[in-house]
Amino acid sequence: MRLSDFDFDLPEDRIALRPAEPRDAARLLVVRPGQGLADHVVRELPDFLRPGDALVFNDTRVIPARLSGLREGRVTGGADGTPVAVEATLHRRVSPSRWSAFMRPGKRLKVGDRVAFGARDDRACAGERLDATIAEKHEGGEVLLAFDLSGPDLDIAIARHGDMPLPPYIAAKRGEDERDRADYQTVYAREDGSVAAPTAGLHFTPELLERLKARGVSLHFVTLHVGAGTFLPVKTDDVSEHRMHAEYGQVTEAVAGALNAARAAGGRIVCVGTTSLRLLESATGEDGVVRPFADETAIFITPGYRFRAADVLMTNFHLPKSTLFMLVSAFAGRETMRAAYAHAIQHGYRFYSYGDSSLLFKDEAS
Repeated sequence: MRLSDFDFDLPEDRIALRPAEPRDAARLLVVRPGQGLADHVVRELPDFLRPGDALVFNDTRVIPARLSGLREGRVTGGADGTPVAVEATLHRRVSPSRWSAFMRPGKRLKVGDRVAFGARDDRACAGERLDATIAEKHEGGEVLLAFDLSGPDLDIAIARHGDMPLPPYIAAKRGEDERDRADYQTVYAREDGSVAAPTAGLHFTPELLERLKARGVSLHFVTLHVGAGTFLPVKTDDVSEHRMHAEYGQVTEAVAGALNAARAAGGRIVCVGTTSLRLLESATGEDGVVRPFADETAIFITPGYRFRAADVLMTNFHLPKSTLFMLVSAFAGRETMRAAYAHAIQHGYRFYSYGDSSLLFKDEAS
């Protein structure tokens, strides 16, 4: 498969810069392969589910993972010894004091460099400092940051100095503000660790969750900490050569057992978002049994993949040539998704993280 197979034209004005209000007022395109498309709204979701279905959410919580600071001057002096403004986006915790991060400008950083994050006046007191050393440097601007703080102390400092890591296609058009602290977080988020929201979940309200339970749909929570790699473009023309960044996920024994029981009783597994789907597919064997999982996953789903766990997927509208558009093409069929996206663009659906949503039923033929 070629990267061009997953390209499409998207007008700039289709990119949503703010979410719908209320959250469940967003539009919902229902896609049934071979049966056409139907326009609805998210609050109508219970109408498309059956008693006994199991709805799976990703309960990760977005942290303010974008840090601005200065590379401190080197002892060599001269132009190389002057402070340099830098920006880091944390994407994977490696230890209590170390984070893997994408940094700009990556080419100007060296192993051993010291970086001071936050405003200068914040660093006047030692207790307010957030300093780190470049411990390793990798390709594409990725580095390993060794912070001076560790554990809860580091978490508190990141929360103080960091900004919400809005997706680049939003951040390029406007700055982050206080509204994003709430808007870019699901109402059920509880496990700190993501640098990007599981955006299909942004559409849910407490009232909608209660209506789903009243419908007889069970609610289950897994955790996949979404990394900044989710925003990285595919740069290889041959799709099979692309490598995903690993992300940590967990499916508890209780959740695995509940999902297996629901399916055994005739219920469907409905994934809210590609993150919960990717995690469940990583936790499910070829026999279709969901097992407890606590590990990193770098699963890359493209057309031809045989789904083991997910029966239905609720997800937002994704970027052209992205790994997520490849995933939905694998799930509902490439031609079906091309038609669905053409319909969405023609009828004014809003795209990406703050945009509208879709409900995809699996293409059993594929």
